[in-house]
Amino acid sequence: MGPRAPRNPQGEETEAVEPRKNGQDRKVSDELAETMRQGWADTERHDLEAVPQAAHTGRRRAALSARFPGERLVIPAGTLKVRANDTYYPFRPGSDYVYLTADQSEDGVLVLEPEDGGGHEATLYLLPRSDRENGEFWLSARGELWDGRRNSLTENARLLGLATADIRGLADLLADATGPVRVLRGLDAGVEESLRDKVTAERDEEFRVFLSEMRLVKDDFEIADLRFACEATARGFEDVVRALDKAQATSERYIEGTFFLRARVEGNTVGYASICAAGPHATTIHWVRNDGAVRPGDLLLLDAGVETRNLYTADITRTLPVSGRFTPLQRTVYEAVLDAQQAGIDAVKPGASYRDFHEAAQRVLTERLVSWGLFEDLSVERVLELGLQRRWTMHGTGHMLGLDVHDCAAARVERYSAGTLEAGMVLTVEPGLYFQADDLTVPEEYRGIGVRIEDDLLVTEDGSETLSSALPRGADDVEAWMASLLS
Repeated sequence: MGPRAPRNPQGEETEAVEPRKNGQDRKVSDELAETMRQGWADTERHDLEAVPQAAHTGRRRAALSARFPGERLVIPAGTLKVRANDTYYPFRPGSDYVYLTADQSEDGVLVLEPEDGGGHEATLYLLPRSDRENGEFWLSARGELWDGRRNSLTENARLLGLATADIRGLADLLADATGPVRVLRGLDAGVEESLRDKVTAERDEEFRVFLSEMRLVKDDFEIADLRFACEATARGFEDVVRALDKAQATSERYIEGTFFLRARVEGNTVGYASICAAGPHATTIHWVRNDGAVRPGDLLLLDAGVETRNLYTADITRTLPVSGRFTPLQRTVYEAVLDAQQAGIDAVKPGASYRDFHEAAQRVLTERLVSWGLFEDLSVERVLELGLQRRWTMHGTGHMLGLDVHDCAAARVERYSAGTLEAGMVLTVEPGLYFQADDLTVPEEYRGIGVRIEDDLLVTEDGSETLSSALPRGADDVEAWMASLLS
């Protein structure tokens, strides 16, 4: 890649016409500077229409405004994070910022200014197009010649359906702000510094929690995007099955790369680090090293999700026999997990306690573990009371899903894990059994077997809909599906 000069997170122009550096200073002649000012076509786009999400973001901002009347509200997108030296990780904006704006620009900041008559005026502060006159276009660390064209402020206003302004004036505006202010912390140190004497941790935490809880119930746009994420993810799983022979000749890396290709072609990227766990690696809950062997006779636990271009992600897991057919013991463990998942799915409905589906799945898993003789002289009830099944079940049975793979994480316990399911919520159901390779408390033949089955569910008015139903779950169905892809 080409050289990159250090970025200024606040977008300031103090170095706008300083030459970029690549090991040594570069001199810019007056003649070259004059040449670079001239001969550029006008590329402003005048035929833009608002993005489909704009109507929804406006309604969301109105709900936020109603909750905090008379207060200035500041929601940053976040800044680039250094990967090494002068290279950066791909930028992914904060989820609350996307939820309220549909924008994905680095360093953007949404400000809701309270109005005298009530309500708020929303302004999105962004970096405008590069200035060709002063050399910013090609000399600045933020120059479009290096990083690519960005929308003008006018273009963004049309696309996003809200007023826009130059981010380079925001620091002074925030510093001069009066009255109560709340900021979403942890995303932009420069914004927080501008507000350090105007905000409190307690008030800002209340703001963060409310934003998270706003996202618990999805609207039609979000549900449609999550539905597409699941469909694209299913196609990614099909790609992996077709590539299993190549994975066996290489490693889990081939599986990771195969799914990533689908995620980039159909979406933005993967929604989280893909878990491509073959053999005993399947017993590690978050195995993301993905550098192990893929062997016939082993199971492959694939936990992966496509993140759409609107940044909503699927989160699906299938446990597949690498050879295409389960061994009898693998099938026994798999069907125990499948039955537990079905019990969990059956418990997902409006009005149910959030914990119901977890408890239903845990009971089924515990019944199987007891029937296999893994607890001497203990009843199912006693094992559940002591939580002894957790040695092999390990994790919770699901979580909310949306813009984040573990969505709405800042919501209060009483609204989330101790709350009640509502129509429009989207969550995962994902029980598992994991017998570690060195676990001497289970028969030797169980050791190294890990199975998880995960689907994404939409709570409906009268039950639930499995958004990820394109992928088979039953053992016979999985084998037939794999055979059709490998033939």
